[in-house]
Amino acid sequence: MLIVTCAVIIQHGKILICQRSSTMDLPLKWEFPGGKVEPGEDDALTIVREITEELHLEIEVVRRLQPVEHDYPAFRIRLVPFVARVIGGQLRLEEHADARWVTVDELAGYDWAPADVPIVEEVKGAIRF
Repeated sequence: MLIVTCAVIIQHGKILICQRSSTMDLPLKWEFPGGKVEPGEDDALTIVREITEELHLEIEVVRRLQPVEHDYPAFRIRLVPFVARVIGGQLRLEEHADARWVTVDELAGYDWAPADVPIVEEVKGAIRF
């Protein structure tokens, strides 16, 4: 099973979402940004590292949400989501095609990667600004 972290990054009442590039698996699907956990790496440290590498943002983890397990045709994923806030840096994309700051109500209007869908639902029901 592939273990991946993602961040629900909140700033000024909006959430950062990212669109996968056309060359990535699940091309052009939207996701909460993150990445793979390295062997022996703590999940919370992984998400801080990945966001710095991929988006050039410094984040602070606020809390962990319910992990999601999903079977894709070629692999199984355990997606570990964290709520985080920006504490520094300037958004710059390294891997994604697009990134947007959206409200909770706007989340439903995007074509999400399947493993992210339960997180979208949790965020819509549980996160208050």
